[in-house]
Amino acid sequence: MDFFSLGGVIYDLLQTVIAFWNDKVSLVFELLGQSPVDFKAGEPWKVIENMEPIFVGVGSSLVVLFFVIGFCAESVDVKEEMRFEVILRMLMRIGIAEWLVSNNVTIMKAFFTSAGALVKLLTNDASTELVIPEEQAEVIKNLGFGESLLMMILAVIIALVIIVCGFMLIYTVYFRFLKLMIIVPLGALALSTVSGNRGVTHTAVTYFRFFLSVVLEAVTMAVAIIVCNAFLNAGLPTFTSDYADWTKALMYMCELTFSVAFTMGSVKGAQTLTSKALGL
Repeated sequence: MDFFSLGGVIYDLLQTVIAFWNDKVSLVFELLGQSPVDFKAGEPWKVIENMEPIFVGVGSSLVVLFFVIGFCAESVDVKEEMRFEVILRMLMRIGIAEWLVSNNVTIMKAFFTSAGALVKLLTNDASTELVIPEEQAEVIKNLGFGESLLMMILAVIIALVIIVCGFMLIYTVYFRFLKLMIIVPLGALALSTVSGNRGVTHTAVTYFRFFLSVVLEAVTMAVAIIVCNAFLNAGLPTFTSDYADWTKALMYMCELTFSVAFTMGSVKGAQTLTSKALGL
């Protein structure tokens, strides 16, 4: 071991930023398992609950309006259309629409709880934490002075990337909560279109698809983080077995940077990925 080696300093720096990353990942998992109802002790949700009666009142009025629009669009001859089965279908449609408008928050809470429970099941495994393999740790600690100078520069870059990505993870999760809370009151307006014809009902379908993509985004985020951490924890590819130790350490540190960066990219694109995968 070189007396002037910076290997120990590099290893300590990497351990510090990886601990920071694991801490932020644990926080993200905890937040993704939460319902918006419980986020920040429920204070933001109270604001939504105070707004909800206004939107429900407007939505209930729109139910009648969209029903009339749908009826006029579908009816050519009123006498011909006024059969028992047609009247029954219309009454069922307006009844379902009114029920959805009145109970839209209750329905959404059930989806919040289900998605949160699925995230908790996925994240209970402690092996999702990022760790430096023992083999690479020894190589980094025993780097020579020349190699350690190069590695020190790379370690500083890695530290900055991990810190930025860690805070971006938190930002992405907070932004998801914001999106959910904003679209919840709009559900009463969107679901009121169920009382109309197929052309009008498309609004409710579009809204619900978007709502599902945002809710299930939490599951995609959790899976992305777990899989990306597993990539790095699996070690270097087998073709590197004949490389010099310091080269392996260099490749490991580069892979660490890329892994954290594409974890962040996967989390940022979780909603788009969910929408495409499920056809939402």
